[in-house]
Amino acid sequence: MTAKKQTGESGHRRYSKLVTETNARAASRGMLYGVGFKKGDFHKSQVGIASTWGTVTPCNMHINDLAEHAARGVRKAQGMPLTFGTITVSDGISMGTEGMKYSLVSREVIADSIETVVGCQSYDGIITIGGCDKNMPGCMIAIARLNRPAVFVYGGTILPGTHKGKDVDIVSIFEAVGKQAAGTITQDELEEVESCAIPGAGSCGGMYTANTMASAIEALGMSLPNSSAQEAVSEDKVRDCVQAGETVLRLIEKNICPLDILTREAFENSITVVMALGGSTNAVLHLLAMANAAKVNLELDDFLRIGNKAPVLADLKPSGKYLMTDFVKIGGLPPLMKMLLDGDLLHGECMTVTGKTVRENLENVKPYEDGQEIVQSLKDPIRKTGHLVILRGNLATDGAVAKISGKEGEFFRGTARVFNSEEEALNRILDGTVVKGDVIVIRYEGPKGGPGMREMLSPTSAIMGRGLGNDVALITDGRFSGGSHGFVIGHITPEAFEGGLLGIVENGDNITIDITKRTIDLEVPEDEIKRRQDSWIRPQARYTRGVLAKYAKSVSSASLGAVTDLV
Repeated sequence: MTAKKQTGESGHRRYSKLVTETNARAASRGMLYGVGFKKGDFHKSQVGIASTWGTVTPCNMHINDLAEHAARGVRKAQGMPLTFGTITVSDGISMGTEGMKYSLVSREVIADSIETVVGCQSYDGIITIGGCDKNMPGCMIAIARLNRPAVFVYGGTILPGTHKGKDVDIVSIFEAVGKQAAGTITQDELEEVESCAIPGAGSCGGMYTANTMASAIEALGMSLPNSSAQEAVSEDKVRDCVQAGETVLRLIEKNICPLDILTREAFENSITVVMALGGSTNAVLHLLAMANAAKVNLELDDFLRIGNKAPVLADLKPSGKYLMTDFVKIGGLPPLMKMLLDGDLLHGECMTVTGKTVRENLENVKPYEDGQEIVQSLKDPIRKTGHLVILRGNLATDGAVAKISGKEGEFFRGTARVFNSEEEALNRILDGTVVKGDVIVIRYEGPKGGPGMREMLSPTSAIMGRGLGNDVALITDGRFSGGSHGFVIGHITPEAFEGGLLGIVENGDNITIDITKRTIDLEVPEDEIKRRQDSWIRPQARYTRGVLAKYAKSVSSASLGAVTDLV
């Protein structure tokens, strides 16, 4: 594929002239004078800067400062920046509570809000700055819908905390809960870990969902090189923001728009990079949603196809040993992408926000220094094929997503222990009800049934903390945090609320999961399955008004990205 040839027609003031030209727009200009415009500013392109700032989470507490640096870059390039806010929520705070149902919903709210402001205000270009799991794909969905010159900026990774001389992070806290329940650490130790694991600003420090999506967006070509691998509080991140401000003006002038960049080949590049990094299962959900917004036909089977040839190369948490800050120190993402390109695993001719192709961006990138242990070579991968595996079977006729590092094994057969909510499952894991050989079934947590498709970090971390990581499996129509690891399968579709077989599983049923064969099956005779299906009654909707109710009515299945604007 070759980069789309541009017409040469400048995008300068393509949209903003609608609110700044002729006497009919005098009132519009009057409002802009009120926010600091001078007469000469009306002849400049206007750039909307979407800030996901908020003190609701460390991931985003510094974003307004970054927005100011981006605005400085816009002014430097003779554009006019206008900053506005959108929401963010904290998965880390809401995890395991009813509030977590709003997390995935926030992706749609963020996308809708950015689209609303930019569309209403007639901005010529967009910079979005995201620092947490859902606001990043939310920003990208809006960028794709609007299709105006745009750059995404990642807020950056957090520094690790330290406990007893070892690095700790948010997942360390969740796993410490399980360890305390198992009696392997004291209450005082639990409190010590929770008080020091989050030392300041930035996104969760492993290859969890935030760092996964930042890397995925850079691989798509929508961020500047290495925007994904920078510490939140650093001179590198300041420069990234200023350069983003300058870059968007060049994109406006050259009329390079997101849909010139967000091609099918670009999404294939992104999936390959996510596999190489050992990234979060949420990447499947979010990339499907972003592709839908970009009008690119991306399907679950594309992840399976690409994963069959894309190796896992990076030894990063949660399955590996190292944190994102370690990855930053060795050079970040560009050397990894150069390895993949040289191995014919990336499409090199895809356009990027630099105005250059992927191949051109990587031309002078130096390889990682000898002796580093974080990224393996293509000749000696951590795993020869991708870790994100798509499963099908009678339990998931429309697909399910597994994250398999190789440490969990590739086959599990056990007996179902069924729970109708995450909270119920967590309590039974912590009190010892769940035992070796169980397949934990958590249902009615899908996009419609939850609603909102909660992440199961609390149960998966409790499993690891109690030392059951190799002895139980967990399956759900919900999803997982990027920090989850173990033998876990999520995104099961059809979800239980929609009549999927997950809704009729009973305690003691045998369930078989075969990663090699890509299957997940309920081992119950067909006549018994039919009997249970005939007697199954859909539960009452948990919400009848408000944003969760509206979401449940409009959301698609997880296999389609859980989008709310499916055409």
